[in-house]
Amino acid sequence: MKKKIVLAGATGFIGRWIIEKFQEDFEIVALSRKEVLHNPNRNVQWKKVDLYSMSSTERVLEGADVAIYLVHSMQPSTRLNQGKFEDTDLLLADNFSRAAQKNKLKQIIYIGGILPKDAHQISNHLLSRYEVEKTLGARETPLTAIRAGIIIGPGGSSFKIVTNLVKNLPLMGCPKWTKSENQPIDVFDILTLVRQCIGNSKTYDKNIEIGGAEVMTYMDLLKKTSKLMGKKRLIFSFPLFTVGLSKWWVSIFADSNINFVSPLVESLKHKMIPSRENSDLYDIDFTDMHTSISRALQEEPPSLPQFQNIRTEKNTVRSVQRIENPARFNAQWVAQYYPVWMSKRFAGLINPQYDGSYLRFYLLGMMLLELQLIEDRSTPNRQLFYITGGILTKRTDLGWLEFRSILDNQYVITAIHEYVPKLPWGIYKLTQAKLHLYVMRKFERELQRLHRN
Repeated sequence: MKKKIVLAGATGFIGRWIIEKFQEDFEIVALSRKEVLHNPNRNVQWKKVDLYSMSSTERVLEGADVAIYLVHSMQPSTRLNQGKFEDTDLLLADNFSRAAQKNKLKQIIYIGGILPKDAHQISNHLLSRYEVEKTLGARETPLTAIRAGIIIGPGGSSFKIVTNLVKNLPLMGCPKWTKSENQPIDVFDILTLVRQCIGNSKTYDKNIEIGGAEVMTYMDLLKKTSKLMGKKRLIFSFPLFTVGLSKWWVSIFADSNINFVSPLVESLKHKMIPSRENSDLYDIDFTDMHTSISRALQEEPPSLPQFQNIRTEKNTVRSVQRIENPARFNAQWVAQYYPVWMSKRFAGLINPQYDGSYLRFYLLGMMLLELQLIEDRSTPNRQLFYITGGILTKRTDLGWLEFRSILDNQYVITAIHEYVPKLPWGIYKLTQAKLHLYVMRKFERELQRLHRN
């Protein structure tokens, strides 16, 4: 009987190749935010999911044996997305880990990044990947964490940046970070490793750092790619470029969004050579870079089915904030203390009232917001409130607030999802949205003060 694999991040570069190469040997359920209109591939079942929603995530994992997690939240999914990508990634990973445990999955496989082996402070991009790894493995479901450097293959977004730079720039003054060493790896070698890990108990609760057969710098990769593209390019070191300037330079000439490029560029300062620990867990005949780059330049990635456009309320908001929690309070305690603190902090202006079921915020007698605790979906480490009323909300049937304990209460995530404000959009962004961020920062300081005292 074929193992049932749920693929989160199925529309991305690696996800598409997993579908292409694994569909004959496994029962694949591919996840997408969008509904499929037409799926020509009968070997693959597509399911719509909202990974921000615990119940939606739990449903799509029902009956699965293994989950492959390839999710990165670089692109916003609402009109206003307040919060850092690393905080959002942490929340999504915690959702997935909880859902996997509830469905008694046998294994999660995660593809992240190699941990740096140099003295640089770890970039936010790589730190986020490591935090996601720890969060996915924080419960009973065994985790196999694959840590890879640059992955080369047809359709790869990182390699597309390289090819666009070569295509658009006859002269390239390369910043200092392009001399950092890496071991790029072919996407099909990654697929070989994933296949060898599926259902392999020797890889449970293990991390495997992996790179290709060749050590090279990013400048070497640019030179090799330009040669194989048939482009005569003058590529030289220009150390005066700062990381900040590099982000804009790469974004403009590689035709990539600055929000996508920025964390990637920050991570390129690191020496990314994999450790040999756990190398006995796999057997791979690595693809040479000449073959890998040539194939990435010549082949097209597998096609996707036709998806239906998402129809949502126009002015939706997602706001995710991570709060340091040095005293290790659980989410239930934080949710109960939050209105108490607000009453003290904004006495006479904002008056929160919480009766254990409804949390209401008043201003001069007017109810600004009403939130209902959903007890059967809440635990001491997660408190879920639906947005059910108040003059500041346009929809009372959409949107929720949650307090979430993460990584053994090291952090508390406060998150508002799918909220539709009543205020005109421009006024909301300048007033209520900014006030919410201000309040969360002050509340974080309060939790730190409580720990010190």
